[in-house]
Amino acid sequence: MSDPESKGGSFLERRQSVIDRRIGFDRRRGPGRRRSEERRAAEEGEMSDEQFEFLMAIDQYKRENQRPFPTWTEVLEVIKALGYRKVAEPQSLKSFKKEEPEPVEVG
Repeated sequence: MSDPESKGGSFLERRQSVIDRRIGFDRRRGPGRRRSEERRAAEEGEMSDEQFEFLMAIDQYKRENQRPFPTWTEVLEVIKALGYRKVAEPQSLKSFKKEEPEPVEVG
C-alpha cells in the first residue's frame, strides 16, 4: 500500500474529531471476564454453597468429557465424586417440595 498523500491525493484524518467518552473502564465489569449467572447467583445469596459446588462440578464434568448434556448416570457419578452417599431411608418426594415464600405486603 502506498501513502495517499504521496500520489497528490488528500487524506482526511476523521478520527481526530471523535471525542473518547469512555472513563477508563470497559462497559463490562472491569478487566477480565464477566461473572457467570451461576457465580452471580451464588454471590448474591440466591444459591447455597452446596448448590454452587454441585453446579460447578457438573460444569467441570461437561467440559472435561465434552458432554453438553450428561446422562442421569453421569450426574449420579458426579454426585458420588462430591462425596454424597445414601445414608437415610427413602422419603416421599413431597417432603422435598420447595416452600413458597410468604407474600410481602407493600405500602
